Amino acid sequence: MSDATVRGKIHLIEETKTYGQNGFRKRLVVIEQENGRFTNYVPLEFTQDNCDKADSLSVGEEVEFSYRLNGRKWQKDPSSEVKFFLNAEAFSVKKLGAGGGAEADSGDINAQFAEAEYSDEDIPF
Repeated sequence: MSDATVRGKIHLIEETKTYGQNGFRKRLVVIEQENGRFTNYVPLEFTQDNCDKADSLSVGEEVEFSYRLNGRKWQKDPSSEVKFFLNAEAFSVKKLGAGGGAEADSGDINAQFAEAEYSDEDIPF
């Protein structure tokens, strides 16, 4: 199975939370996607060491996440209702360069020129 991607604008970045005695770490990032008549909010979770990847993100940035779908089954006891849970576990993020001061995509040559620093001493005339 191949990993999927999703694009959107960052709506929310939560702080990293730690659970249990083993120190399991989880961090939620929510992106929003305009879908004509309504806005779609997509929650993505970073886990363990991947939580740190959200440190460089800011609300309003346009991003693309690579993610895996994870599901689990839960039943309180054999006679209770079975419930199923689904989450999208993000493992990488790419800034697309639009919105809220996002970094430019390194493959865009125009963005690289716009970011280049120069001084009056650099001008040959």
